[in-house]
Parts: sequence; C-alpha cells; structure tokens
Amino acid sequence: MLTIHHSTASPLCDGLTRRDWLTVGGLGLLGMGVLGSLAARTSVTSGGGFGKAKSVILLCFLGGPAQQETWDPKPDALAEVRGPFKPIASNVPGIQVSELMPRTAKHLDKICVLRAMSTGDNSHSSSGYYMLTGRPHQPPGVENALPGAPNNWPSLAAIVKKMLPGNGTLPPAIAYPDNIWNDGNIPWPGQDAGFLGRAADPWLIRCDPTERDFRVPELGLPDEVPSVRFDDRRSLLEQVNRGLDRADAAGVGARWDVQSRQVFDLLRASRARTAFDLAQEPVAMRERYGNHKFGQGALLARRLVEVGVPLVQVNWVRGKFPNDPNQGMWDTHSKHDVTMKDILCPLMDQAYSTLLEDLAARGLLDSTLVVWMGEFGRTPKYNAGGGRDHWGHVFSAALAGGGVRGGQVIGASDKSAAYPKEGKVRPEDLSATVLHGLGIAPDGEMRDTLNRPLPLCTGEVVRGAF
Repeated sequence: MLTIHHSTASPLCDGLTRRDWLTVGGLGLLGMGVLGSLAARTSVTSGGGFGKAKSVILLCFLGGPAQQETWDPKPDALAEVRGPFKPIASNVPGIQVSELMPRTAKHLDKICVLRAMSTGDNSHSSSGYYMLTGRPHQPPGVENALPGAPNNWPSLAAIVKKMLPGNGTLPPAIAYPDNIWNDGNIPWPGQDAGFLGRAADPWLIRCDPTERDFRVPELGLPDEVPSVRFDDRRSLLEQVNRGLDRADAAGVGARWDVQSRQVFDLLRASRARTAFDLAQEPVAMRERYGNHKFGQGALLARRLVEVGVPLVQVNWVRGKFPNDPNQGMWDTHSKHDVTMKDILCPLMDQAYSTLLEDLAARGLLDSTLVVWMGEFGRTPKYNAGGGRDHWGHVFSAALAGGGVRGGQVIGASDKSAAYPKEGKVRPEDLSATVLHGLGIAPDGEMRDTLNRPLPLCTGEVVRGAF
C-alpha cells in the first residue's frame, strides 16, 4: 500500500474550491488529493543550461557507505585499514573497485567515480543536509538536527521541481519509499523545499514496492467502495471533465496557475497509474532488479523517468535481516564486514548494475543522469566492535549517464582513504554538477516566498565528468 503526503487544500485561482470540483462522499474519484501542495507559486529563474539529461535518478544510501568496500579499495594499506576484501578489475583498464561489487565492475565504462567527496561533517543529519541541499549545516556536526531556519535551504529535488515542468501528468520530483530519518523517526533537514514554500516540496511516497498488490490507492478504487457507488463517482468525474473542457475552450484555464492545471491533468490521465504499476513488468525483469525495496524502487525509478519525471529520489531505507545489528543500513558500527558482504553490497550491486543495463538497453541512459551517493563514508580504521564509524572527511560518489563521460575516476583519497589527496568535490559542487547535467545553469537565481533573490547554487560544476 502507498500513501502520498500533501498539505491542506486551498481554493483554485478562479475561486473554485476542491470541494466544488471533487467531493463525492469521502473520495475524490481518481483525485490525488494534492491541490494544497500544488496551488502556490514561487518564482525561480535560471540563466540557461548545458546538459543533455532529461531526468536524474538520485540513489541515496542511508547510513554512509564505506568507500573502502565500494569505490575506493586500499589494497596496500595496513590490515586494520584495508579490511579483508580485495579489489577487482573493472571493464576499464586501470580502474578497480571492491570485490563486493562484481556486477558494477562490468559497467565502469558507463561510470565516473568521484573518490574525493567531502563534507567534513561526521553527523548523519547535518552531513545529510549538506549532501541533499549543497549547503553546509549551521552549525556542522549536529546529530538529530531538525528542519527549520537557518537550515531551510531547499533540497536539490525541490529546486528541480521548481525549475522543470515535468510531463504534465506526474510531479517533477518524487521521492520514496520513505523519508530519511534517524532513530526515533527524526527526519533529516534538507528533504523539503525549505524557504521556497510547500508547493515546491518533492512528492514523498511512503510505500513498499515489493508488495504483491503494490498500487497507488489515490489512483484507484478502494476495496470498500461498491461498484454502484463507484459508478456515481465516475459520473461526477465525467461532469468535471466536461466542465474543464468548456473552461479550456473559453480560456478560463489561463487564470489557473501551472500547478493547479497539473492537478486536473492528473485527474484525467491514466499514465500515473500505469507508471506505478510494477505488475506490468515481466517477472524476469523484476527478479533482475531484486525482490527488495531498493531493487524494486530502482525499477520504479526507470518507469518514472520513462514517462518523463525529471527527478526521482530512491532512498535506501531500514530493513530487517537475520543477525544484522545495523538495521539493514550502511551505518555499519558493528560487524561491518559481515553486513557489507552478506546484505548491503549484494543488494546494491544487483539493483544498481541492472538499472544501468536497463536504461542503456532502452536508450534512456544518455538522457538519464544516475547519481550514487551517501551522506558520508566510514572511518579508515575499524572500531572495537568490528565496525567502521562515521567519516565525512573523504568518501566516494558516482555519476553515470546523462552526458557523463564514463570509464574514469576523478579525485583521489590518501593511502588510508582518510582525507582528500586531490580533486576534492564538495556537496555544492555535486549539486552544481547535477543541475548542469539537467540543463539548469547553477549560477542562476531563485526567489523565496518573500520574492527575495537567492543564488541557485554556490558550487562549481565538475566539468571533467562530462
């Protein structure tokens, strides 16, 4: 089951309320219940863009993946640093990755690895805020930080939602299968639109795409609604559509803002339901991605960019696995090697490599920028419990597709994977690179709800990636 979270409804620009149009008993037939979150407008401007990507998929790995056991193995380091895993050759001569990523190793020709990412922040919440917004948290190093001023810069997803129109059927930015939170269900800051206002919030969908009956309830008929009642509601919807057609012909629609018109497009279209219908995928394809939340989430991301959604954010969320003390997260404070080998890397390697293969086979990789990222990395040395702790001084990220020149590594860490050696990339640089890849000029301007001009981004594009 899936739920789309939204704000309180408000009147349309021509004075019509959601109740006037959609109230039928307790259910707005085929309505997404989103007028409140789509009604307001905020001005955002840009000086033009340069990239060739039409969409971006952000793969966010909750907890902080270890650079040593993924993209940046250190075979010549001391044993307490390098760990038990060896590097393996990729399909690009001279580039190695951890042996825990055998499938991904076959696709390095598509991937640009950033081995010197750095936030300098060792706390999930504040370092995560920095990675998601491109703005350092004030102050740094705060765990369980909450959203709100002064740390209310909009997320990259929110900026994309304001800058790009989408396909007119689905929102321009969608995140799932849950928001990112610390223990106690404390959400990280930097996941919403901040000072841009609620209308720019990415659509957060809490769901489990592995469920047999996975569907969007707002786009279908609830089980408790009988067919007769459904027919009554369908009749009303037809009246609504006829009214919309007359309004369009009379030019009334010009008085509605773009966001409100998107709601009516959602009411008419079946593409939203189709995009979320994983049952349309062949069983073999679903199995290729993996029958777990991240795998099916990656498959859903491909379906969403296929119908024109500009940004899809797939969050790696907690899971329950036997004998795993790390809650199925990359926050491997204990039994690091076991969790990485038996749980995390196999699931990630399967889904990530399949996503790249699938996008390439469908001719979508050139127009889809795939970003692999976490909030930080792990310590160079193991702790007393056999784990690696938080480490924001240096870690890895990866880019693929969307005009990215694959088969290369940008930046390097030192011999212990502890600090940047060369080619340091800050979160604001990563944000600028993603915007550039989408054709949005990072040095553009956006305006908050008080119409104050603010810079879109303060980073430098990693131009060597393209």
